[in-house]
Amino acid sequence: MDLIKGKHVKAFALVPAAPGTCQECAVDHPPEAPHNRDSLFYQYKFYNKHGRWPTWEDALAHCEDVVKEAWRLALEQKGVSVNG
Repeated sequence: MDLIKGKHVKAFALVPAAPGTCQECAVDHPPEAPHNRDSLFYQYKFYNKHGRWPTWEDALAHCEDVVKEAWRLALEQKGVSVNG
């Protein structure tokens, strides 16, 4: 059992994402698009692997620079913090 931010976190497993969806976030999106940071599947899969909750930067990490910049701009215009 790990102690993270004052809370006890037990090991857990996720069922696989549905066929035809992204295996990282369980959302149907093109491979070049970012993962859905708000997908509970993505959040828990990421947490299980990294021990922290994902940011939009994490969701964008696999994207090409032009896609990252477009998403950062669009998210910031909506008032969404990309780094936190």
